[in-house]
Amino acid sequence: MPKSKMKSKLLTREALKQRVAEWRRAGESITLANGCFDLLHVGHVRYLHAAKALGGCLIVAVNSDDSVRALKGNGRPLMPAEERAEILSAFENVDAVVIFPEHDVSALIREIRPDVQAKGTDYTADSVPERDVVTECGGRVEIVGDPKDHSASEIIRTRLRPRRS
Repeated sequence: MPKSKMKSKLLTREALKQRVAEWRRAGESITLANGCFDLLHVGHVRYLHAAKALGGCLIVAVNSDDSVRALKGNGRPLMPAEERAEILSAFENVDAVVIFPEHDVSALIREIRPDVQAKGTDYTADSVPERDVVTECGGRVEIVGDPKDHSASEIIRTRLRPRRS
């Protein structure tokens, strides 16, 4: 994919609101997926594929570096938000990527009012932090992807730590 096409998927919050308005005028539905995406693995790929299968345009919201640090601790993220966002924008099934600084995506949900918020299988419909906001905005929450047996934290802990001789 040409770099210019990937860049056109990386949007500011304001540009995202405008793009969502264009999609809605064209009759598209909006699906929102979000996460840290610090070390991409097969679980992320399956999650995003399943989110896109819900239909419409897929927006991926990526936690900012400060947000990842607050959620995952010192030493994280491994890659800066801009790089994580650029990698995600290269996925064919991703229509837009935005970086958000908050702890969760409630504010973004209020701004773009997605039809669906797709969350991974590490959540249940009742445990999604933004569930009430999604419902308040007229959307629904869907749990998608494969069982949560892939984790960047686990990969870092078991595969990337220094090996002792």
